[in-house]
Formats: sequence, C-alpha cells, structure tokens
Amino acid sequence: MKKEEQNDLVTINPSTGKVIKKYPLMTDKEADEAVKECHEAFMDWRLVSHEERGKILKAIGKELRDNVDALSKLMTDEMGKLLKQSKQEVELCAGICDWTADNGPENFKDEERELPNGGTGVITYSPLGVIYGIQPWNFPVYQVIRYSIANLMAGNGILLKHAENVTGTGLMLQKIYEKAGLPKNLFTILKISHDQSDKIIEHKLVRGVTLTGSPGAGRTIAKKAGAALKKSVMELGSNDAYIVLEDADLELAVKTCVQGRIYNNGETCVAAKRFVIVDKVYDQFRDAHVEQMKKIKHGDPTDKDSKIGPMAREDLRETLHEQVEKSVKKGAKILCGGEMPTGKGFFYPATVLDNVKPGQPAYDDELFGPVASLIRAEDQDDAMRIANDSRFGLGGGIFSKDEDKAMELASKHFDTGMIFINSFGLAQPNMPFGGVKDSGYGREHGGFGMKEFVNEKAIMRLKR
Repeated sequence: MKKEEQNDLVTINPSTGKVIKKYPLMTDKEADEAVKECHEAFMDWRLVSHEERGKILKAIGKELRDNVDALSKLMTDEMGKLLKQSKQEVELCAGICDWTADNGPENFKDEERELPNGGTGVITYSPLGVIYGIQPWNFPVYQVIRYSIANLMAGNGILLKHAENVTGTGLMLQKIYEKAGLPKNLFTILKISHDQSDKIIEHKLVRGVTLTGSPGAGRTIAKKAGAALKKSVMELGSNDAYIVLEDADLELAVKTCVQGRIYNNGETCVAAKRFVIVDKVYDQFRDAHVEQMKKIKHGDPTDKDSKIGPMAREDLRETLHEQVEKSVKKGAKILCGGEMPTGKGFFYPATVLDNVKPGQPAYDDELFGPVASLIRAEDQDDAMRIANDSRFGLGGGIFSKDEDKAMELASKHFDTGMIFINSFGLAQPNMPFGGVKDSGYGREHGGFGMKEFVNEKAIMRLKR
C-alpha cells in the first residue's frame, strides 16, 4: 500500500477490484471532538419524549424508502451484494424504524410497584449516554439501523465506526438521519483506525460498546470495554446448523437450504452453513442440493440474472478457499464448486462439501461465503447432538412436517439464540436477535435491544 493510503480509508468495488473512493482518517483531536459533540447532542435528546423521538424515527424510515435506489446502489458497489437484496435490506430497515417508533413509547413506560413496607416504587428507564457501535460490512445499512434506531429511541447518542469498505454507506446514512430531522452530531461517523478506536472505548463520555463481528474481535473489544467498566453487546459469528429430519418435505428443505446458504453471497452471520441430514434421507437431499447449487451462477450483482455476487474483499475470498482446501485435506469431498475463479473481481462459486467431519474447518469453523457443509446423522437425536456440537450458537433450523415436534426440539434442545422451523430467515423487528456461546451475548430487536443500554432506575417513596 502506498504511503498516502495509510492515512485513508479506502472503498473498493469487489466486482472489479477498482478503488471507489478514499476517505482521510480523523486526527485524534477530531475524534475526541466528535465524541464531545455527540455527548452534547445527547444531553438535549435525553429530555425529548419517546413520542417525539418516534416521529423522527418514522421520518428516518421514510427517508430510507425515498433514497432506496441510491443507497442500494452504493451498498452493492461497496460490498457486492445483489442489487435486489440491497433494496430488501433498505425496506427491512425502514420497517425497523416504523416498529420502533410505534412500540418504543410503550416499552419505556415507567413501572409502578408497591413496596413491602407500604411505600411506592417507580422503575424508570433512563438513557445511559453515548453508545459506540463497531459494525461490519456484510449488511452495511441493517447493522447500523439495528443498534442505532433502538438506542435513539432509548434516548442515547450514537457513534459509529463502520467497516472501512462500506465507509460511503455509513456517511450516506448520516445524511439521511439528519435530513429526517435528527439533531446534528447525535449520530456521528468516526473515520478512525483500530488504535484510535481503543481510545474511543476508553473515552469518559462513552457509556456503552456494541460490536458485530468475529469471535476474535468480540474477545478483544469485550475485554477493553470490561476493563473500562462499560457494558457491551456482542453479536458474533456462527456456523448455524439446519437439521433435516426423516419426515421433512425434502423439496422445501432443499430449496430453503440453498437459499439460506447463498443469500447475501453467503456472507451472513445467521446464514444456514452446516446441513445435518438424517441417514434415511441423506443421499436424496445431497443429490438434489448439489443439483440446485450447480445452477447458482455468480456475476455482476447489478445484473438481475446473477444469483450471487462477489465476496466483499479479496482477503475474505482467500480465507474461504483456504478453509475449503484444509477441509478437503482432512477428508471432505467437493461435490461442486471449490475452484478459485480467474479474472477480475472477488468471485467464488457456490460450493458443496460432503463427508464433513469434526476437525475440518467446514465442521468446526464459520465459512463466510457460499460454501455448504453436508453432515450425515444417524437419526434425530444424533442430528441434534451434531447441531449443538459447536462453539457457536447464533441460529439454526429444523425441517419436519411435524411442526409441533420441531417446536419442542427447538425449545428444549437447540442451544442457539434463534431457530427457524421449515424456513430460513434473517431478522424480525419484533423478535429478539442474538446468540450464545462464542456467538456473543446481549440482544437486539423485539424491545430487548431498546433496553440493552439504559439505566433501570429505581425510585422509592417510602410510606411515613
């Protein structure tokens, strides 16, 4: 990298490998001033009613819809997702704004309780202050909306360090927020390095830290936040298992599992990644799954005929290919794909691995790209054992025509934060989102996210 680029954030179009734009890093002084200005904006915002906050959140949702074409095109240019999926992401985010605006005031109502001595207690939910978000590139709008809208409803101020390769998307969101009427500096983009980020976590005016990223990044950031005695929320990676039972609708299972693996170019934390199929239907599922994956052609993400676009960065593609090769060396078998493409762009083919066993990256780790891992299970109990045989625990799925049985398995036996029955999904505004084990802690959405960074304040008036 040239010397002048060391002080720049650089965005690169993964379809072409060409630089889109360079953004100069903030100086330490500029970053410090940004935190102070966000805090000053928070001091006024914390006194605004939840109803008035909701009106601005609704306006943000409207601005997102009004700018859907430009915002979607920018997302696709910066990280390579299909243009139609960029538009779906914007619509989901607008829906989150609407849901939060409609439900926030009720979630934050004071609660009254009678005290044992006859007095009266009130629980009020007060905002903490400035919340620092470190967000990834794979859903450049949604990841930001998910934590910022909930915390704006709570009354907090928002700082964002977005992934370098989607810097432009973050800056466009700031313009959208402010055009919708959000006070200036209340939502602030920090164009900073990792070393500068550590100082932001330690900053006395920062009251909470939320990260979406890898388990390694989570350990690092959580340790720094903990050392500063600041609450954190960690939404980390996973290798979600989708179980196919003997009584599954195989046509539905195959179609859904293919969709769940290739959506967003396979770069989704809560994607279907490991497919655990009981022995009696394994061969049938495998053959049909491979047939459909072979039809998934990569290409220009703005072309409506493309099924997957490029991976977001060249290094991510190299890592994925190394994981595939290591899995093969340890016994996995490539049924389709698995070859590094030549030519421009960071494309990788839809790939299926068979004979996946413990000790292989395809079994143990997260493959963040369009690679499916097929695992044979003896029966239902063995399938559930394999699904839970993971250091991760974000999402998962169960395919069975007996949905009551599937619901019971999900409730009592699946050790993850989210389970989909006969379906694949990403997020619902009214349902909690988050995981367990190495997939992190804390929740977003469903009212839970709104209360992650608040002070549950107990006010007691004793009887005299």
